[in-house]
Amino acid sequence: MGIGGSTIDSQDQNGSPFNEHFFGLVNFGNTCYVNSVLQALYFCKPFREKVIQYRIAYSQRIAHFKDTKENQTNTENNHDQTTTSLLKQEHLLNCLSELFYSIVTMKKKKGIVQPKKFIARLRKDNDAFDNLFQQDAHEFLNYLLNTCADILKGEMQELNNINKKVKLNTQNHKILSNGSNSKKGQKVIKNGSISSQTSVNIINDEIGESCGVGVGGDTTTTTTSETTWIHDLFQGTLVNETRCLNCETCSSKEENFFDLSIDVDQNTSLSHCLQEFSNMEMLCGECKYYCETCSSKQEAEKRMRIKKLPKVLALHLKRFKFVGMLNKFVKLTYRVVFPFELRLFNTTEDCADGDQIYDLVSFVVHCGMGLNRGHYISVVKSHGYWFLFDDEQVEKIEVSNFEDFYGLTQDTNKKSETSYILFYESRQS
Repeated sequence: MGIGGSTIDSQDQNGSPFNEHFFGLVNFGNTCYVNSVLQALYFCKPFREKVIQYRIAYSQRIAHFKDTKENQTNTENNHDQTTTSLLKQEHLLNCLSELFYSIVTMKKKKGIVQPKKFIARLRKDNDAFDNLFQQDAHEFLNYLLNTCADILKGEMQELNNINKKVKLNTQNHKILSNGSNSKKGQKVIKNGSISSQTSVNIINDEIGESCGVGVGGDTTTTTTSETTWIHDLFQGTLVNETRCLNCETCSSKEENFFDLSIDVDQNTSLSHCLQEFSNMEMLCGECKYYCETCSSKQEAEKRMRIKKLPKVLALHLKRFKFVGMLNKFVKLTYRVVFPFELRLFNTTEDCADGDQIYDLVSFVVHCGMGLNRGHYISVVKSHGYWFLFDDEQVEKIEVSNFEDFYGLTQDTNKKSETSYILFYESRQS
């Protein structure tokens, strides 16, 4: 196993249609949980494309402001500085896009990259990751997706506030100016530079596209959509359905998700675990349901089904169970077979495209016995081949090796390499 291995080289020499880059990531002290998730996401092409688009739009916006800054009036300069400060703010999404962009623009097809800036930003933003201890890859994935979504929404909100101020300043300027000056103020070009209002519209279009939300041509609009391209790719909707067994009243509550956490059983399949996820649950005894119609606690039936399927389905297998007697989390090394093609049958009747098929594109593997120790690796698919990423090391593997990632047929203390997070991409995405 190793970077620059003969398996990748031989494929290039044989003329295989590789238009891909295979770069390992340096481990900065138990950061394999980061590296494995980033590799799995990088080879999820819809996600990678959106991140790259964000980076390109960001670079274009900075270049635009540098070219126009010197030609602005004092009032426009104040606006420009505010916007430039917004666009230049370093955050986790910027660091992620810079990392992905550096890989796709490499002249070489394989090598090693240091995600130093991304790790530093992660540790600065969240104390939970600011240490040299092993962390949970699923917690990191959750944090990354939610943080990126919040950043995208925040950028659009700030831009709308700026647009509103500029619109107000423009209106005040027209009121105070004479007719001749007003006509000049309406020009798109001023002394060879783009006017303030046009600059705002350009930034608005670029940020809107890279954020995955539209603001519209009217700069007075202050309402932004709650969805970003993170939501567009990963967000699905669950429906929690409860039926009172006394009055037969049914109630439902919708809940959005970026990934589904699934309980696992011994010697079973992923499809079976998903079916169990939506099986009917009886609420009785101390767990009775408070029925609003009956105004009292009653026995009830409860189940969760999927109402909206995401384009990218992230499934987290709950392999760590807290054991009170031991006062620690114990790994469940259960054998769970996962398919290359997946169809979900636990959807609601009104679920759009409920019969769509998902293809496995990547997955994260936990090696070892403990939640806060062990090691993470990732397995990804590219151009019909499968590759294993183990921090700096990259190796082409065969499908026959997947047997090792299903788990153990017996719950023993033997160290195991078990699938932990699986990424499926919809064929309709």
